[in-house]
Amino acid sequence: MADFTHFNESGRARMVDVSAKGSSERIAVAHGRVLMLPETLRRIQEGKIAKGDVLAVAQVAGVMGAKRTPDLVPMCHPLMLTSVNIDFQEQATPDERGQCSITIQAAVKTNGQTGVEMEAMTAVAIAALTIYDMCKAVDKGMSFGDVCLVSKSGGKSGIYQRSDVEALTPSHGSQS
Repeated sequence: MADFTHFNESGRARMVDVSAKGSSERIAVAHGRVLMLPETLRRIQEGKIAKGDVLAVAQVAGVMGAKRTPDLVPMCHPLMLTSVNIDFQEQATPDERGQCSITIQAAVKTNGQTGVEMEAMTAVAIAALTIYDMCKAVDKGMSFGDVCLVSKSGGKSGIYQRSDVEALTPSHGSQS
């Protein structure tokens, strides 16, 4: 178990001690995708979802999710986040299953002793859950997934860039 840092000598879970690490700027970008019927996406775009502006609410939920990550993921360190930016990209052309999608991207930053990968992925997942919650009356068959780390920088392990996923160009929906 020496390769797994979240286990102690007895094989029990622990929060990693980062006190000896130096602070550095840490950035993580994560993606996820919500699949839905074309009519659902159209209603989101036209502001015709009864619960309100879906992407605006999902954006705030994603920011809140990033900030609350240590409350949801037991071994995460509470961090002072310096930035959380949520972007959305709508794909209105149905895929082979007849579904459209919204890609969610979260970029999270801090200056600290540990990274923000979990905060970025939590932000994406919470934004996706919010989209589902706001639209479930219209489309109970929605699904979401493909939540992954796209890139990270900072810290001892340096830069990671996933080769099969491209970062979105920030557009509407940005929030810091």
